[in-house]
Amino acid sequence: MKVSIITVAYNSAQTIAQAMDSVLQQTYKDIEYIVVDGLSTDDTLSIVKQYEPKFQGRMRWLSEKDDGIYDAMNKGVHMTTGDIVGILNSDDFFTSDTIVEEVVKHFTPDTDAIYGDIHFVKPGNLQKCIRYYSGRIFRPWQLRLGFFPPHPSLYIRRELFDENGYYDPSYRISGDYELIMRQLQRGARMRYLHQDFVTMRIGGTSTANWQSRLEAAKENLRACKQNGVMSNRILICMKYPIKAFSSLFIRR
Repeated sequence: MKVSIITVAYNSAQTIAQAMDSVLQQTYKDIEYIVVDGLSTDDTLSIVKQYEPKFQGRMRWLSEKDDGIYDAMNKGVHMTTGDIVGILNSDDFFTSDTIVEEVVKHFTPDTDAIYGDIHFVKPGNLQKCIRYYSGRIFRPWQLRLGFFPPHPSLYIRRELFDENGYYDPSYRISGDYELIMRQLQRGARMRYLHQDFVTMRIGGTSTANWQSRLEAAKENLRACKQNGVMSNRILICMKYPIKAFSSLFIRR
């Protein structure tokens, strides 16, 4: 079973090498690695080119202007030839060397997607977990509250993109939420794997400041309406206090 991993990058010279190293270190070797660069102005592309030979033909890359992160992700998906597709952000890295191996091991014929856990760290201290985000308690009804499985832990059958659609590039922050919601609404069978998949540096677009959180809430509500999921502003905004409370009890 071939696994396609996509990394979308823009001016990621400070972090992308660690992301690529964590792919190279995976014990599962039938990996196709795709890098989609948005015409970075720093050394990102030169680093990508330096790493290309290390993948021994298993890596391809593209560098061109895009219309946002979800447009770039779609470009990556279109380039894939694997059975399963996952996203590894350019400032993230796999928490262990056996993540892809575990995903493949648990991908049974009646499984369309697998998701798990992730944890957050500060850029200056990659060893200390400051927040653990578990997919263990997720249930589909929680979509109406703005909850969804951790997208960096999601591995989905390639064919589902053709059947149910790709990322909607009209979203700036919540395109991953909308994609997962759409897949579930159309019958995708998703399975939780109790595994810490990815280490994420804090500071992403969706959590940068309160304006970003407000925009994400608006986009989440739009995604619900778009997919026929009953929700409202109050339900969507309940996500933040619930997350803050649950983080006190959910551990690895």
